[in-house]
Amino acid sequence: MIARRLLYLNTHNLAAYLWQKGKLIAEGVFDNSTDGLERFSAYLTDSSSSHFYLLANVAEEGHVMETIPFLRGDDRKALIKRKIGQHFLGTPFAAAVSLGYEKNLRKNEKLLINGLTNPDFFEPWLQRIRLAAAPLAGLYSIAQLGGTLLKKIGVGKGRCLLLTQQDHSIRETYLIDGEAVFSRMVSLTDSSIAGIASSLASEAGKLQQYLIGQRLIGRNDTLPVFIVSHPQALSTIEKALPAHTQLKFALIDSHQVACQIKLDTLPSDSRSENLYLHLLASSPPKQQFATEEHRHDFRLSQIRQTVIGLGLIALLGSLLLSAKDVYRSHELNWESVTLAASNADFESRYKETAATFPKIGIDNEALRLLTNRYQELKAQQYYPDAAFRRISRALDQSPEIELDELKWQIETPQSTSSNTLLQEQTQIRGTVRAAPKATTRQIINTFEDFVASLRLDSANTVSVEQSPFDITPSHTLRGGDTEDGTKQARQFSLKITRKLTP
Repeated sequence: MIARRLLYLNTHNLAAYLWQKGKLIAEGVFDNSTDGLERFSAYLTDSSSSHFYLLANVAEEGHVMETIPFLRGDDRKALIKRKIGQHFLGTPFAAAVSLGYEKNLRKNEKLLINGLTNPDFFEPWLQRIRLAAAPLAGLYSIAQLGGTLLKKIGVGKGRCLLLTQQDHSIRETYLIDGEAVFSRMVSLTDSSIAGIASSLASEAGKLQQYLIGQRLIGRNDTLPVFIVSHPQALSTIEKALPAHTQLKFALIDSHQVACQIKLDTLPSDSRSENLYLHLLASSPPKQQFATEEHRHDFRLSQIRQTVIGLGLIALLGSLLLSAKDVYRSHELNWESVTLAASNADFESRYKETAATFPKIGIDNEALRLLTNRYQELKAQQYYPDAAFRRISRALDQSPEIELDELKWQIETPQSTSSNTLLQEQTQIRGTVRAAPKATTRQIINTFEDFVASLRLDSANTVSVEQSPFDITPSHTLRGGDTEDGTKQARQFSLKITRKLTP
């Protein structure tokens, strides 16, 4: 994790701190002189891998309330930029924060514009930060952190005053719902506990009169005043506070505040810069005053950290995938070993079983070839059931036909061509049993109907080898054939040929 270093700048010098999980470690104090700036440059070079947060406690700070029309996008940005230029033309250290919208038909937006009005005071320090390529996260003021301090300890809602001591000055901040609307710094002429208590009491009354004059509060409004100080000074401050005014004073123990905001380094006196520095490191405000030019190295650092983070995510993802592949490989190896052991067991059991078989006088290869040949021959076997079913259907249609002999065989072609088809031959010998008064023509028609029913299957080739009557042109019908001969059974012979599809 990138280290956070906090720079506290006041009118006299700049103090540097290392922040580590709620602890502030002082690393140096640099005067606003040539020697101090050179030592500050060396400090930045040695710590250039850290992120720096600059907190300023200066008197040259302005706050302006503005109201702009309801706008969005680039138009709003352009108008805010113009408003900032109107109020803080001579400084680049200005920013605006939205205070919400008015509850009327126009929905005007309320803006609080803050600015540090003495840019020349910051330039020597910012120039050293830029030359050292030190990542500057932002430039902040004490007034920005007052609302954060009150929110952390659970007070400060609505309108209130916050008085704290920093260096040899008192910071007086007027806040509305946690946003600093007005802030000023008052120098301390007497740094004793009694002097600080007297200054806090008198300055609170002066600030109240100023706010009434600016019409920020009403003359009869009751205003809470929160004073943060060291526990040993609270009793003295309480005695110095006026009794019957519109100001409601609330004294806050700085040690209790440190515990509530989880600062391990307790303040040694009434000064509150350690509290503000810790809040800056742990909960920095969204608004800051540094320009993008001053924050260039900080943006590069953010991009670098993002790339490193994405690289670490990619590395972690690849490690997870590699672990998954290794686990899968181990799983497959285990399955392979298990299958190999199972296969060896099966082979052993097969050999034990095969050893009990009688000897057949043939080796395994020859037996395998013989078995394959048997399967091939079995696949080529044909049966007469299909041919007999066709003949049976024809007999059902011709009940006068009686079969005397039925011969079925497969004729193997003499050609050795692989495309030659086998032929199925069925020899039929039968008799036509005609009715007693049936004529010769009726007998012949019965026979021809039987032959026609066999020829319904287009794959059949039916040839008549012997007809019930010899009706060829070289023969004539005899008398017995036409009269008494019709009463006799007339024999016939047929041959059915059919090509078989392999």
